[in-house]
Amino acid sequence: MISPLAKTLKAALLEKRYTTEFPEHRESLPDSYRGRLRLDMDTCINCSACAIICPNNTITMVKVLTDKGDKLMPQVGHERCLFCALCEEVCPPKCLTLTKSYDYEAYDKRDLVTRPEELE
Repeated sequence: MISPLAKTLKAALLEKRYTTEFPEHRESLPDSYRGRLRLDMDTCINCSACAIICPNNTITMVKVLTDKGDKLMPQVGHERCLFCALCEEVCPPKCLTLTKSYDYEAYDKRDLVTRPEELE
């Protein structure tokens, strides 16, 4: 019988690795992949349609100071996002879009709440 330590050493030295080297080698993503949200603050009309349609209450509207005064803009809690793309579909000026970004590392889930200024 082979000991667990011998199995581990054999796997580490002789077998092919199953993971990719991140971030040097990024995985190729399909065209239908839905990742992190992006917001174009210049075209946002603060209609709140994205926050209303969100099934998981991921999007909340917060005040943001712009050159035209205070506006309500979407803030996204990526820790709750289902990536369903309903917010993208319902947005009248199409200022809220899903990207192919999949970097979500954080030590605290509060770090996954993204302010409108950071969604660009």
